[in-house]
Amino acid sequence: MPAQHPIPCILMRGGTSKGPYFKMQDIPQDAAIRARVLLAAMGSPDIRQIDGLGGADTLTSKVAMVGPSSREGVDVDYLFAQVSVDKAIVDTSPSCGNMLSGVGPFAIETGMVPISGAKTSVVIYDINTQSRIEAIVETPDGAVNYEGDARIDGVPGTAAEIRLNFMDIVGSKTGALLPTGKPVEEIDGIKATLIDVAVPMMIVRAADVGKTGYESAAELDADKAFFAKMEAMRMEAGRRMGLGDVTGKVVPKMAMLAAPREGGSVAARYFVPHKTHAAFAVTGGLCVSSCVLVPGTVADGIADRPAGDDCTVIIEHPTGIIDVAMTSRPAGNSVEIISGGVVRTARKLMQGNVFVPAASLLSLSPAA
Repeated sequence: MPAQHPIPCILMRGGTSKGPYFKMQDIPQDAAIRARVLLAAMGSPDIRQIDGLGGADTLTSKVAMVGPSSREGVDVDYLFAQVSVDKAIVDTSPSCGNMLSGVGPFAIETGMVPISGAKTSVVIYDINTQSRIEAIVETPDGAVNYEGDARIDGVPGTAAEIRLNFMDIVGSKTGALLPTGKPVEEIDGIKATLIDVAVPMMIVRAADVGKTGYESAAELDADKAFFAKMEAMRMEAGRRMGLGDVTGKVVPKMAMLAAPREGGSVAARYFVPHKTHAAFAVTGGLCVSSCVLVPGTVADGIADRPAGDDCTVIIEHPTGIIDVAMTSRPAGNSVEIISGGVVRTARKLMQGNVFVPAASLLSLSPAA
């Protein structure tokens, strides 16, 4: 075996994230071997990721693995992996809605899904959350179009619109909208909403944790005592949500809310969870939007709740806004979340092979 092993991939920006997209058939199925391969591909653990494709940031140290699906009504399966920058950790427990933006284009580019006209629908099964998402990709002239007028905050310039329609989003990991059955819990003397829509989250009011909710990502990241306090709360939130010991895991994610001041529905800061997101995660946007719509949560008295069963929740974040189209219906004194959708963009950056040490592909068993 040669010292370097090539693995085909397409490096893409998906939403406000970036990373290599692989065919599942080209990545080992064994979780331990797969982790070593992805760590080698991204150059982790190393704060610069100098020996790999990673960009030395959590938003640019992500991996998408895509393959044809055998599920009825589904085109492709998608497995997301968050590769730690400075630790030898590969986490496949969360999903990433931004990297999801590139799955449709990747599936079309690699021949997994045929083009069906000026716009091609790609139904994706998210293995991480066991949910389905429809991606509508612009495909005029028989090819994926990446150029357009759609603009998303956190990404310079404009690109072609990719519409993501999320289905089966309630109870992604816990099986329930409110895993504890209550819209508000008290953890360490602070009120928190524990909610699971697209991703399990602990959501608090910024004022309750000593913040305004309008801080920059850099300002928040510099406050180590704040993160220590939030992490202790997150540990307890994970236990109460039925997720067990979440030490070293990235779910539940966290967010804090404040009143909007730029004409949106709510101001929010999203944590991933040990760092502040420079913009906002798509899955986090769906969860925070649901928190805004459900009566009795920590969003009450802060958020400007939009009216109607089909509405748009506008979340103000550090670099702009994210619009989330939500569909719900009344359910007694609460609401039932039906679906959510967002507009994202993606761009193909590079196509070729990433080379990893051949030793990373070897089994760790005594027989190896």
